[in-house]
Amino acid sequence: MDKKAIRKLIESQRFFADLDSDWLDFLAEHAVSRKVSRDEVIFRHGNKADSFYLVTDGRISLEVAAIEGPPLELQNLGEGAIIGWSWLIPPYQWHFQARALEDANVIRFDGDVIFKRCEEDPDFGYDMLKRFAGLMSERVSSAREKMMQEWNPPGFA
Repeated sequence: MDKKAIRKLIESQRFFADLDSDWLDFLAEHAVSRKVSRDEVIFRHGNKADSFYLVTDGRISLEVAAIEGPPLELQNLGEGAIIGWSWLIPPYQWHFQARALEDANVIRFDGDVIFKRCEEDPDFGYDMLKRFAGLMSERVSSAREKMMQEWNPPGFA
């Protein structure tokens, strides 16, 4: 997918709604289309976070490692979902794991370059922070709810 097609795709997404045209151009310039195979791990908890992703098709599982056994699926995300906010918040390490549940396509955004622009352009940075703060809140709330459902020992409220 070329930069023009990426630009057109991201401007149609709810997450990027009403974003300044120049900022959309910048994001598209620092994005690449990527195919991921079923069961491929896109990022792992604790690794350096230097990007974020837009799911264009397929299903991606956001997971947290269990003390023992398989990881716990926190969310099952599809087309239009934004995955990854750890590139924006110190210590810039992934908080969850993302794994493809099926063959999928994503747009990968270069978080290092975008973070630098956030630092240099406070208006852009503030806009990105507002968008990703909402995403962080949603993900942490969903993770908390799922963990309470799955890991609720008997006798505890």
